[in-house]
Amino acid sequence: MIPFSVLDLSPIVEGNTATQALHNTLSLAQHAEQLGYNRYWMAEHHNMPGIASAATSVVIGYVAGGTKTIRVGSGGIMLPNHSPLVIAEQFGTLESLYPGRIDLGLGRAPGSDQMTARALRRDATGPDTFPQDVVELQRYFQPDDTSQFVQAVPGNGLNIPIWILGSSLFGAQLAAILGLPYAFASHFAPNDLMRALQVYRTHFKPSAQLKEPYVMVAANIIAADTDQEAERLFTSVQQQFLYIRRGKARQMQPPVDDLTSQWPDYELAGINSVFRYAAVGSPRTIQRTLAHFIEQTQADELIFSAPIYDHEARKHSLTLTAQVRDALATQHAVTV
Repeated sequence: MIPFSVLDLSPIVEGNTATQALHNTLSLAQHAEQLGYNRYWMAEHHNMPGIASAATSVVIGYVAGGTKTIRVGSGGIMLPNHSPLVIAEQFGTLESLYPGRIDLGLGRAPGSDQMTARALRRDATGPDTFPQDVVELQRYFQPDDTSQFVQAVPGNGLNIPIWILGSSLFGAQLAAILGLPYAFASHFAPNDLMRALQVYRTHFKPSAQLKEPYVMVAANIIAADTDQEAERLFTSVQQQFLYIRRGKARQMQPPVDDLTSQWPDYELAGINSVFRYAAVGSPRTIQRTLAHFIEQTQADELIFSAPIYDHEARKHSLTLTAQVRDALATQHAVTV
């Protein structure tokens, strides 16, 4: 059965602080490691009151330092916000400190609004130079080359897996051309998932890093002991996206019993479309949903976000999801 991994945005819940959110991130990563998850990735977002992982490289170092075996990485670093050399040095440092455990996932969106993007990198050229920036970044990880005056130290000669992240066909094409693993953000942008996977697999060219296509797909997974409780927990992330769509991003709100009394039907319909691939429910419901999703995508790996207001409920969700993973693996072994 395919590996399961975790995506964490270090949610800041209402009335809490970034300090507690980051402590919860480490606690959740340690729990994920104990449960045998493959990777623990953090995402770069800016000017978002409900997300504490803006300084993604710093948070990766914090999590890697508090764990022992799980791979830790970015899902992703938004490369238009940074110079490739800076990212090469940051991840070269991380790989030097935690060898064999660091992943570098790259995205071409700013992870913010345009005004914030300008504040991040005042000479930003936008996403148009993303392919060239990825290639430049790759060069910094090559062994020492006397013909290349600028060196990433630490960085050069280190084996740091680079991933291309995407929510459209652009990333699929780039990952295929460069022969890199590809992760699709179907947890919030499901529309182009199947077309992107087809483009990536059809046009993939082997590289020094990867000989065959490797796809990781993303989903939101909210698991609880009952379907009813899971659906209630899920209302926190539904509210979060609704507020973002209204341009009023805020800290993660506590779950509610009924969203329909607070939000018009047309807004809820839009959110339900965004969360088309969410798995919400008891372990039995989650297992049925994920079995279909994995069969549909033929993914090599699944990465999931579990955006839950209560930290202990979030840890419990990861525990239940690990049980589902193991049950799917047993089911797969029996059928094979």
